[in-house]
Amino acid sequence: MTESERNERQRLRPAPLLFEPSQAAADPEHFFDLESMEDPRELLARATELTQAFRAATDRSVEFQAIAAAQLADPRRFDRLTAADVAERAEWTEDYAKKMIEFGRSLLDAAPTA
Repeated sequence: MTESERNERQRLRPAPLLFEPSQAAADPEHFFDLESMEDPRELLARATELTQAFRAATDRSVEFQAIAAAQLADPRRFDRLTAADVAERAEWTEDYAKKMIEFGRSLLDAAPTA
């Protein structure tokens, strides 16, 4: 198996992200129970799984941000927003908002129709 195949396989199967109880999340030393792991092999494996899961979650959430931006800026909407308006809502620069709107449109165009 090549490095890219291994990376793709890992990307497709990220570790599940479990929500931490509010008490644990309030403790800055607590992070998904990693601090309690004593075996460095286990710690490395779980930390790597979490890293991959967070990266996958970031990628997906950015795609959803782009789709939402494109939908909000759709010229067919009577209440459409300008790129500047989208940027303000998302706390982006206007140039970044324009790129995200374009990216979102490409995702929407590529989506299969039902």
